[in-house]
Amino acid sequence: QVQLVESGGGLVRPGASLTLSCGGSGINLDFLAIGWFRQAPGKEREAISCITSTERNTFYADSVKGRFTISRGNQKNTVDLQMNNLKPEDTAVYYCATSFPVEYGSNWQLADSYDHWGQGTQVTVSS
Repeated sequence: QVQLVESGGGLVRPGASLTLSCGGSGINLDFLAIGWFRQAPGKEREAISCITSTERNTFYADSVKGRFTISRGNQKNTVDLQMNNLKPEDTAVYYCATSFPVEYGSNWQLADSYDHWGQGTQVTVSS
C-alpha cells in the first residue's frame, strides 16, 4: 500500500524557518517527481515546488522563490522542503504528492499531474 506522510509543520513567528519532510512507504520516491502543494482556508490548492528524479530539476512558485528550497532528503525515501523567512501568507496545509508524468515533462503545477498524495501538515505563521 502506497502511503505518503508529511511532517515538520507547526506554529512559528514571521521570519522563522521550518523544514517539512515527505516520507514514502510502499513506493520509491527516488524514481518519481515529488511536488509540494499548499492550501489555505478558502483558497484553491497551490503548487509551490517540485523536484524531478532523473535531472534533479527543481521548480518554485513565484510566491516562494528565494525562500523555499526543495531537496531529496538525507533520510532514505524522503523529500524535504526547507522554508525560510516565513510570512503569515504562508499559513496553509502543506501536501506532498508523487508524479510519474511530471518526470517526463508534464506541467508540475497541475494537481492532476500527481497521483499519490499525503494527508498534509499544518503550517501556521503568526505573531
